[in-house]
Amino acid sequence: MEKNNLFPKIKDAEKVEIISLVDNSVDFLSTSPREEVKVFREWAKGDFHHPIAEHGFSMLIRAFNGDKLHSVLFDTGSSPRGVIINARRMGIDLAEVECIVLSHGHYDHFTGLPAVARVIGKSDMPIIVHRDMFNKRGTIGSDGTIRKYPIFPSEEKVKPARYVEVKQPYLIADGLILVTGEIPRKTQFEKGYPRHVAFINGKWRPDPWIWDDRALVIKVKGKGLIVICGCSHAGVVNTIAYAQQLTGVETVYAVLGGFHLAGRTFEKRINETVKELKKINPKLLAPSHCTGWRANITMSKAMPEAFIWNSVGNLYKL
Repeated sequence: MEKNNLFPKIKDAEKVEIISLVDNSVDFLSTSPREEVKVFREWAKGDFHHPIAEHGFSMLIRAFNGDKLHSVLFDTGSSPRGVIINARRMGIDLAEVECIVLSHGHYDHFTGLPAVARVIGKSDMPIIVHRDMFNKRGTIGSDGTIRKYPIFPSEEKVKPARYVEVKQPYLIADGLILVTGEIPRKTQFEKGYPRHVAFINGKWRPDPWIWDDRALVIKVKGKGLIVICGCSHAGVVNTIAYAQQLTGVETVYAVLGGFHLAGRTFEKRINETVKELKKINPKLLAPSHCTGWRANITMSKAMPEAFIWNSVGNLYKL
């Protein structure tokens, strides 16, 4: 694929650790067949309480290069303090976070942001956002009724951190982590969220593409790309293809996060999505949050060696 040369080249990470801070489910008993995946009870130290699940998403990403560590928080869950509670119960000090990235402007990914920013407490810490996240949003029913979503927090509520508006691809963590920016929609079956609307210029208008949807990409030395999705409103296949285009790397080592294949509209896309994922052939596939049980079952059967059931507290050492 053609490589995008409009920004500096992504650096190789020597290793990466990803911790599932918030997800829809917890499973502390099942074992993982993969050496690089540890459930909470296998890696947590000390007398901690079990973390909790909620309909939301947050991952802590640690990228290592030599003796340098960069920690990034990707999304902040759907409750005001879920991330903070789970981090404490996992023995994680959120002060290690140097940057927060929001995948998109929906409440199940940003509600914990004000409290998390206060707990981290770093002056001018960047929070990577997109302009569209600040739009009033909702979904429209068959009778025309608008179900309104919670409003994205103002910058005043996240101080002492600050918002950094990004639309294009953007490197963070000293060049080890790439924020994709807006993702092109090229597949024939990933057609956005048809009922999604936004309040723009005084009117509720169709907003099916949710252009603020972004993912994180990391290139692991000798292994390939890690792609971390928040909700994949752009489509997980579109997202992976764009990550390959931006980096010039074809090999996909791991794909984690929400794939948004739950619900009547999105379940119709499961088979085509799985067909394309098999072609991409990631070595590790850990869908979570909004992926849905039907898609998870289909993926586990189609790609049994790659598939991992994500749980709150999972630690991925990649």
